[in-house]
Amino acid sequence: MNRELLVRFFSDYQSAYADEALFIPRFLELLKQPNCFERTHLSGHITGSAWVVDPSHTQALLVHHAKLNKWVQPGGHADGDENILQVALREAEEETGLKKFRVVSNTPFDVDIHLIPKRTDFPEHFHFDIRFLLEASLHDKIIVSDESHDVKWIPLESLEDYNPERSVLRMKIKSLRTNQ
Repeated sequence: MNRELLVRFFSDYQSAYADEALFIPRFLELLKQPNCFERTHLSGHITGSAWVVDPSHTQALLVHHAKLNKWVQPGGHADGDENILQVALREAEEETGLKKFRVVSNTPFDVDIHLIPKRTDFPEHFHFDIRFLLEASLHDKIIVSDESHDVKWIPLESLEDYNPERSVLRMKIKSLRTNQ
């Protein structure tokens, strides 16, 4: 899914979630910027994430992100790669150690814009996050990368205990509906 396909996706996307729908015009505006896939585009840049669930859609694989110090879905910077699905897959593999994923759909599952706090080496900035729904086996070995404190399968019924943010809970609801 490259820039052209993303523009087409966002031009047609109708979200049932009011908070998500508000992001669509901002994504379309950002995609006009030539360097929007580079982390150096400080007004905001595209990132790719993977909402990884087990085949029964009852558990999600989250990483306890070292720099953010919270539980989140695997994901990261595009670093110039406009194939954002490939970015999400690469980040999921790097951050969890899993190698076998089933891509549920080649189109984005969810989108979000969130503020990343200032660090000593980088200013505050926005991530324009494009998320894809992936399935993986609970039985495959997971590995904790240098970017995380932990990686584990979280029962969706307990997700709020790990991350109560609206965008994470929205993905929970969407993944439960996708499995019906």
